[in-house]
Amino acid sequence: MHIKRVFLIVLDSFGIGALPDAARFGDAGSNTLAAVEQSPCLHIPTLEQLGLFHIAGTNSAKKCRAPLAAYARMAEASNGKDTTTGHWEIAGIVTEQPFPTYPNGFPPEIITAFEKATGRRVLCNRPYSGTAVIADYGEEHVKTGALIVYTSADSVFQIAAHEDVVPVEQLYTYCRIARKLLAGEHAVGRVIARPFAGSAPNFYRTERRHDFSLEPSRNMLLSHLSERGFEVLSVGKIFDIFSGVGITKSIPTHNNREGMEAAEQLLGQDFQGLCFVNLVDFDMLYGHRNDVDGYAKALSAFDSWLGAQLARLRKEDLWIITADHGCDPSTPSTDHSREYTPLLVYGDQVRPVDLGTRDSFSDIAKTIEALFAIDSDINGSSFLKDIEKDS
Repeated sequence: MHIKRVFLIVLDSFGIGALPDAARFGDAGSNTLAAVEQSPCLHIPTLEQLGLFHIAGTNSAKKCRAPLAAYARMAEASNGKDTTTGHWEIAGIVTEQPFPTYPNGFPPEIITAFEKATGRRVLCNRPYSGTAVIADYGEEHVKTGALIVYTSADSVFQIAAHEDVVPVEQLYTYCRIARKLLAGEHAVGRVIARPFAGSAPNFYRTERRHDFSLEPSRNMLLSHLSERGFEVLSVGKIFDIFSGVGITKSIPTHNNREGMEAAEQLLGQDFQGLCFVNLVDFDMLYGHRNDVDGYAKALSAFDSWLGAQLARLRKEDLWIITADHGCDPSTPSTDHSREYTPLLVYGDQVRPVDLGTRDSFSDIAKTIEALFAIDSDINGSSFLKDIEKDS
């Protein structure tokens, strides 16, 4: 198989059913795909034709006659269910020691050091919904200038500030301060800037969110590709998730529409290597807000766009669609869910075949490295030989 360009698309939070250990994470019975299937707004003929419902554990009544893609369900080998853990594993890093979480808020030594370094008091300091926290603490923040610091079930230190009170670049500086403080036992996966605007009671989050992630703990797919002269193009928050490591060009986006537009433009350009795309709206706007219909509409919009793009693929292109975790919008929880993720692999040179249940998201990285003749010690098992068409 001779592949020049790989397009790796992560549908952020598109899980397809609870993993066997989901109960340990409080996620027994979670199934993001099954939840959005209940919506009358769901229309995904392209994903169906690729073979989404041929994947083990999905609704087999919706199987197409002959899938166009190779397909599998992916089990997460890492000990977590967050964005960083999921994406790192896709790139070949299995995280055995989970990133720290703070169900009771951050300890006094962290908050005191942060307040001293920024010169601003901290409000909240406990797990909170991102929209609820600005509704409940926004007015006090505007009056006092104190920073709203909160977390979630994920390993995140989030700082919310009104753009008229704390300019966005200043907020980013505060996040960099927090990133330096949160090391060692307190090395959270991400520090996140959460700017907002408006006036009470109608505060709203703006699209100038920015993530400050840990650097990857070891070399992985992106660094291996770029070190060997291949392009690694990131679209959306991929650059933030990997702290820029191994990325040769970054295209920041704020939503699914911008992410799809960027990927579409790159599809028309010549390069050799990987285009790594994250489409964030599924998680940010719909999963975390328990909006089943919104999730279904977003998935339908992606499906419509996908159908148009697949017709433009070149003979030496490979398209991989997957996810990083689940976020079932039908459960009482608004947090991520510990789920299997889908794998759909499409291209002119791909043999449509059932790849079963994979033991790790890292099988994606191992396969991409095999495509580009890279031999490394990253985690994962390549499925390249399984998808190659007979010559």
